[in-house]
Amino acid sequence: MAVLFKLGFFSPVNSTNRYLGIWYNNISMFTVVWVANREKPLKDSSGVLTISEDGNLVVLDGQKDILWSSNVTNSTVNSSAQLLDSGNLVLRENTRATIIWESFKLPTDTFLQTMRISANARTGEKVQLTSWKSPSDPSTGIFSCGIRFLSLPQAFIWKDGSPYWRSGPWNSRIFIGIPDMYSVYHDGYTSGFNLVEDEGTFYLTYSLGGQSFLLKFALNSQGNFVETYWDEGTKDWEVDWSALQTDCDVYGKCGAFASCNPQNSPICSCLEGFEPKNIEEWNGRNWTSGCVRRTPLQCGEEGNKDGFLILNMMKVPDFADWSSSFEEKCREKCLENCSCLAYAFDTGVGCMSWTRNLIDTQQFSKAGVDLYIRVASSELVTTSIQVKVHELPLFNFEKLAIATNNFHISNKLGQGGFGPVYRGKLSDGQEIAVKRLSRASGQGLEEFMNEVKVISKLQHRNLVRLLGCCVEGEEKMLIYEYMPNKSLDAFLFDFGMARIFGSNEDQATTNRVVGTYGYMSPEYAMEGRFSEKSDIFSFGVLLLEILSGRRNTSFYNDEQSLSLLGFAWKLWNADNIVALIDPIISEPCFEMEILRCIHVGLLCVQEFVTDRPTVSIVISMLKSEIIDLPPPKQPAFTERQIALKAKSSQCSQNICSINNVTVTMVQGR
Repeated sequence: MAVLFKLGFFSPVNSTNRYLGIWYNNISMFTVVWVANREKPLKDSSGVLTISEDGNLVVLDGQKDILWSSNVTNSTVNSSAQLLDSGNLVLRENTRATIIWESFKLPTDTFLQTMRISANARTGEKVQLTSWKSPSDPSTGIFSCGIRFLSLPQAFIWKDGSPYWRSGPWNSRIFIGIPDMYSVYHDGYTSGFNLVEDEGTFYLTYSLGGQSFLLKFALNSQGNFVETYWDEGTKDWEVDWSALQTDCDVYGKCGAFASCNPQNSPICSCLEGFEPKNIEEWNGRNWTSGCVRRTPLQCGEEGNKDGFLILNMMKVPDFADWSSSFEEKCREKCLENCSCLAYAFDTGVGCMSWTRNLIDTQQFSKAGVDLYIRVASSELVTTSIQVKVHELPLFNFEKLAIATNNFHISNKLGQGGFGPVYRGKLSDGQEIAVKRLSRASGQGLEEFMNEVKVISKLQHRNLVRLLGCCVEGEEKMLIYEYMPNKSLDAFLFDFGMARIFGSNEDQATTNRVVGTYGYMSPEYAMEGRFSEKSDIFSFGVLLLEILSGRRNTSFYNDEQSLSLLGFAWKLWNADNIVALIDPIISEPCFEMEILRCIHVGLLCVQEFVTDRPTVSIVISMLKSEIIDLPPPKQPAFTERQIALKAKSSQCSQNICSINNVTVTMVQGR
């Protein structure tokens, strides 16, 4: 077995100082992962590593002065040192063979597999990374990285002791403030970060799941925490992920009560219901002073109620208070507490609420959490009125409640993905249909008002006429004319496949199958069950179509009527999958990449849900060429052959296939 790490003395680039360190042994690029005497370098080559009389590991200079020591107070004269395969330098007490000191508990800038970054809020004990001062100076820099635990554990980078970057809370799988965080799939193993708690101490570790490639995390001298892997092709460390990718990743970039979005210009904007504290500084793109509330909260005042505005796909603010409440109780608790400024709920975390300034908030383009900002009731009305909706009347919520008998079940006309629809009668006798947005629809105020603007312009004699809308607090409703002699189904309830099940569900079952055959997964087409893996199946079909230049709904092979999936599977088993490649894209220099994509496509269309990879795993497979892919199992909808007797005239000379798909209530789209 090759020795992965080496211990010795070295000099950094552009420096004559010498240090005791550990580095990778079997790669061409000199890469140090740990330094002992980083504050007291040797000035010549006279340094010695030895075990002192009290049993400590020490680095001595030419005058036998101690430049560095393991500094174990309860040391022993009978000790020995060993560099483990993990890169951990350990000092053992030989009598009991116990480890009395290890370099993994005093790391420098590099986080290696099996190392544990830790923090104990009660005792203050911690293990964290510290950056080099510069690429040529391994002395302690101004950046550090570790775990901070107040009410929820988070990863932090500090600059001179002040927060510089924050991961967001841990939800038992990922840090919810890192949208790119995912696990890597390899031969049935899942690898990635894990955060555990033991007797008040939180430990952050990561595993490669038995994979053989080299991967490390390091806090560089510029303060960025970077994940890199060794590429044998380029003979270099390739960046796979970094903590700070845009200006918005810097802690508190926009100040209090403001949100940062790198896709906007300028990147900072006040939260709904807030305005810049210093407009001159704000216009000059100095956002440090943040924003202040435009209208004071009316908590506790008779006749007024505060409400919440929802912000989607957010990095939640720092300093959250945690409770184990359910989502509904989370909102109630926040409203009952006049100091509560916002709340959010994550299945893996629980209920989060904020009573301090909302700081370090960011809007993501993917992932993130719904953040509910508390504002005065007048602010909710102002927000709705600010949106122009093509001269569409605004209805009062109280009048609609009276018209529908407080949305009584007897007035309910139906239920759609959007929400329930109620029959009502206004005070002037006009009958109406009120479509009430449910919270489970996942639609925010901005999306709702955009829909209202579009629908309000689609007035036609063959369409149900939109009379107006209502936006008060968290209530959002559309008011249509009531049609007593016609079904409202086609107009009110079918809002497409994206609304079949709520955003808080991972999977669901329906008896109303909607989609295009050839692209629907078997469990959805046959049983009405769908989940994330259903989309993975559709993606795999599209991937194979693109790479082959063929449609899945056509048939291939002269002797057998095979779908594209069946044809690809036959070529795979014949070890001739290269024949599937579309000649238009066939280039010898790209053949390996194309074959890898076909391999991923076949993994996505496997018949059984449990065999298909997740979205994050597919991304990992496509991004990294060094991860070995598991062999695919038989795809869905491939031909099943049966042997029939010769007297079966219609099948004696041909191969027959069995179609065991049965579907009810199919709707084409």
